Amino acid sequence: MKGVKSKADGKRTDAALKPKAAGRSKKAVKDPNKPKRPPSAFFVFMEEFRKEFKEKNPNNKSVAAVGKAAGERWKAMTEADKAPYKAKADKRKAEYEKTMDAYNKKQAGVHGDDDSDKSKSEVNDNEDDSGEEEDDDE
Repeated sequence: MKGVKSKADGKRTDAALKPKAAGRSKKAVKDPNKPKRPPSAFFVFMEEFRKEFKEKNPNNKSVAAVGKAAGERWKAMTEADKAPYKAKADKRKAEYEKTMDAYNKKQAGVHGDDDSDKSKSEVNDNEDDSGEEEDDDE
């Protein structure tokens, strides 16, 4: 029939619909043991604000409305009003840095056993030398 397109002409094939980087993805796998980053002063404020907002507006289920109201109040606050939240955030950040140091030391202990006594530059120099020797032999 003239003028009639087949279904295959107008649609993509299954291969075209699949993500292109499905097999080539090199994204690092997240370590579930890695400590979470500490919240900023605003998010510390949000923890308290959410409780107040739920008490005043029990029927509101919108996350966007809570965030918008919190943002407006945060902008209206003075630096003195924000100070307790900043202090809490700084305290959490200090705790996070301690746990990250411990985590990094633990990770270095796990991966550090594979390193030899040579520095990375010495290893790379030896690899370069071995490559030059092969060229001389030919």
